[in-house]
Amino acid sequence: MVTDMCGRFAASDHVNEAITEFVTRTGRRPDEWTPDWEGSYNLAPTQSIPVLLDSAKAGELRFERAHWSLVPSWSKTLKLKYPTFNARAEGITEKSTWRKPVQSHRAIILAEGFYEWTGERGSKTPWWMSYPDEGLMGFAGLYSWWRDPSKGDEDPDRWKLTATIVTSDAVQTLAGIHDRNPVILPESMWLHWMDPTIAGDQGLVDEAVRAGVAEAETLQIRQVEPFTVRDEGPGLIQPVDAG
Repeated sequence: MVTDMCGRFAASDHVNEAITEFVTRTGRRPDEWTPDWEGSYNLAPTQSIPVLLDSAKAGELRFERAHWSLVPSWSKTLKLKYPTFNARAEGITEKSTWRKPVQSHRAIILAEGFYEWTGERGSKTPWWMSYPDEGLMGFAGLYSWWRDPSKGDEDPDRWKLTATIVTSDAVQTLAGIHDRNPVILPESMWLHWMDPTIAGDQGLVDEAVRAGVAEAETLQIRQVEPFTVRDEGPGLIQPVDAG
């Protein structure tokens, strides 16, 4: 059975420097800007992931941590019966889970690359996809704030930010690895995608998909050593022939 994509990616602590430079260039930097992301080379669904949001009221960009699996505000529980770490771009506004986030809750999910596997269960080969210069990439994402009904109004942890990665049909260069790929937006489109004053619709998502094709086609693909869900560190993205 083909699984959806992307289900595992990396975002090292280099995200802090890269995203600070981006936010400074936009002139949308908060007075207190101290991104302190603790990097990981093995991020999986339900873990915390780095996201960038546009705060319309404050006129600022916000760097946040989000639970990787979007939970609609109307859900009574954090854990859903169906996976929501990816959102298929095709017909996305027809799904109640995604409709409202597409309209005004769009985010950039920050990454340095992502993994996919080929082969049969028990002997799968992992592959690492990244920009040739190992630069920061931004996945088109959606987010939702979920209110934990078990916590009181005074509890600072009563609200949890949750997010998903939008995916599309794989570009030709990646199709041999998987039939889907994350929608990777060029940096020039990040602000446009996040802008909450733009009413998002299927057209906006389709625009993002088209922009993402050129980005995905530039990715380098390299085989890496098999690893487990508990493994961590930059060694995970080293090519198998690196010695």
